[in-house]
Amino acid sequence: MKVVIGGQVEKKEIEALVKEAGSGAIQTEVKSDLDAAMAVKSGQADYYIGACHTGGGGALAMAIALIGKPACATVSMPGKPPEESKVQEAVSQGAKAFGFTGDHKESAVKFIVKALLAK
Repeated sequence: MKVVIGGQVEKKEIEALVKEAGSGAIQTEVKSDLDAAMAVKSGQADYYIGACHTGGGGALAMAIALIGKPACATVSMPGKPPEESKVQEAVSQGAKAFGFTGDHKESAVKFIVKALLAK
């Protein structure tokens, strides 16, 4: 499984969290938002993960534009931490891109990777 890391903040930290949670089962690459979304659209990557300060703006704008809103999920927003059941639901409904706020990166990544690996 290949996951590209886009978004506006904390890309290297998020990449490290994805690698740790994936226990070697996930290949990662940090890219610009545009390049990351294009990688998913073209099939060069399976999933997109990104963070920004709102959880859905800078984290997902390019992914929404290129792969469509139905394939994107906002996992957290300011004051609204991620919920594991909602992440699992998004994955089961076919989400390919996930956005969240940087301050929720640990739990968001843990929930996303767990759901993706269980798929």
